[in-house]
Amino acid sequence: MRRLTPETPAAGADASPDARPAPAPYEGVHVAVRDLLGDELADLRFQVLAGDHKLDNRIENPRVQKPGLAFAGYYAYIKPGRVQIIGESETAYLQTLPAGKRADRFERITRLPVPVFILTKGIEPLPDLLALLREREVPLLASPALSSVIIKRVSWFLEDHLVPTSHVHGVLLDVYGLGVLLIGKSGVGKSESALDLVTRGHSLVADDRVTVKRYPSGDIVGYSETPLRHHMELRGLGIVNIKDLFGLAAVRERKTVDLVIELEPWDPHQPYDRLGLEETVHHILGTPLPYIRMPVASGRNLSILVEIAARNHVLKMQGHFSAHEFARQLEEQLERKRGKKPGEGGGKGGGD
Repeated sequence: MRRLTPETPAAGADASPDARPAPAPYEGVHVAVRDLLGDELADLRFQVLAGDHKLDNRIENPRVQKPGLAFAGYYAYIKPGRVQIIGESETAYLQTLPAGKRADRFERITRLPVPVFILTKGIEPLPDLLALLREREVPLLASPALSSVIIKRVSWFLEDHLVPTSHVHGVLLDVYGLGVLLIGKSGVGKSESALDLVTRGHSLVADDRVTVKRYPSGDIVGYSETPLRHHMELRGLGIVNIKDLFGLAAVRERKTVDLVIELEPWDPHQPYDRLGLEETVHHILGTPLPYIRMPVASGRNLSILVEIAARNHVLKMQGHFSAHEFARQLEEQLERKRGKKPGEGGGKGGGD
């Protein structure tokens, strides 16, 4: 399966979410017709009746169509790159047409940029349509499933695969219901911190290689592909299975990324945010995500710091910004002091 896999931009301090507009949801992405024959849709039991040499045709839109209007002579809404579903109603209508008119409709629709036709409910294909599709090598798949089932399953499959996809080196966890992505250089302690968080009751989504997708809603969803799913690499121990060690509650299949935390070795010459007033973002697939740069030093309990960062982010989502409130209170206190006359309040008067 071919997918769009742009590189994930490096972390930065771009505080403007509008700095990089997200690309169109399905721009430059496609699925091959042969991908419909894979394991994910095996229950539909597709059979190739025509066009077996054109299974690399590109499906470029997740919306499927029923070409009833086209069979009636109106072709304007046959969109390129869409799957066309031929069900019982379309077949029954075609059988009512005179042979000459039906042949003309088949002639026109098979010249349109349709990547694949799917025949549902175990219906026998009309011989003249089957012959024309074979002649022009246009793929025709047949399934015993109902049209409604095929539309739902194929639409879901395409919606999940026709979105921009990339891979991130890091660890994705579910912490207090938030998707927290830990990134950083190899050996900085991402997996060890994640393991500590799992022992504290949080859940692992993916370790080392996180596959991320950007859906039309704007959500960035991460998961782990097999055979890495539920596994973690720990230096000195090797590969461990988190699900087997800690149970089903310790793993999640996928999770929306809500917060990105970059772990980096402590650098005494590097200025770090000490108040939490800076709002920075990290772009993944063109989408800005809240970002925290967290220095790693001896004696720092990273799992607790990640938990606090997650809790603090939940407060921000609820409208409570602790750092801003602290700064506001401090500013109000300074303003009150500035407003006092000399000799008032606080200390001894500077009299005689």
